[in-house]
Amino acid sequence: MLDAQLLLMHCWQKDRVQLILGSETVPEHDVVQQFNALIQRRKKGEPVAYLCGEKEFYSRAFMVNQDVLIPRPETEHLIEAVQKYFPHADTKLSFCDVGTGSGCIAVTLACEFPSGHVQAIDISEKSLAVAMQNAQQHQVSQRMQFLQSNMLQSLAKDQVFDVIVSNPPYVTLAEYQALAPELYFEPRHALTDEDDGLLFLKDLLDTAAEHLNEGGKLIVETGLCGLPKITDCFSLLEEVYDLAGNLRGAVYEKRC
Repeated sequence: MLDAQLLLMHCWQKDRVQLILGSETVPEHDVVQQFNALIQRRKKGEPVAYLCGEKEFYSRAFMVNQDVLIPRPETEHLIEAVQKYFPHADTKLSFCDVGTGSGCIAVTLACEFPSGHVQAIDISEKSLAVAMQNAQQHQVSQRMQFLQSNMLQSLAKDQVFDVIVSNPPYVTLAEYQALAPELYFEPRHALTDEDDGLLFLKDLLDTAAEHLNEGGKLIVETGLCGLPKITDCFSLLEEVYDLAGNLRGAVYEKRC
């Protein structure tokens, strides 16, 4: 029922209040046709976010398509963690978002820290194109850079940041094979590392320190795979848990 309402709101270009107030109004023929077509696609499992072409993240609308992972509420914990350790929004900070996808994290940081600069990295050129459109939509493009790279490999050796943040692929191969069918519409490379879920998290702990300023923070999301063994270059400041008590990420500080 909720999915149908969202799709009708999208096709009819009405918000929820307008939909309720106009409940006795018959939509135009082309609206009905578009709605019926989307309902058929939804029946086949295609996510509502892809059908509508957008998803809300941190109270902002982000364009999404099948080239990017759909933003999820759990990822908002990363933004909250950044704000916890850097509570002054006007601070001139430098951020790097690794595996930016739709750009929801990178663009949100640029919005929340209006004096900050953000480097958004992704291995996928198509994902970067979506992230760029979202940056333009939220009018933060002038404070962002976009780089096609496998993790941090293509960064200049002397490029450093105050914060590196990442929601890397952390679904194990076994987990991926048991996912709900609609998740297979999302890019596989953005969900699973085809291994134990720790592959990219380990990579960040091995490589991020050389791209962080002294005392810089590495903030990552994780899931059932947990967290890898900490390296000598970082100290663990805290593990991040959601309201249900599930481990959702970690905050590390550079110490070497």
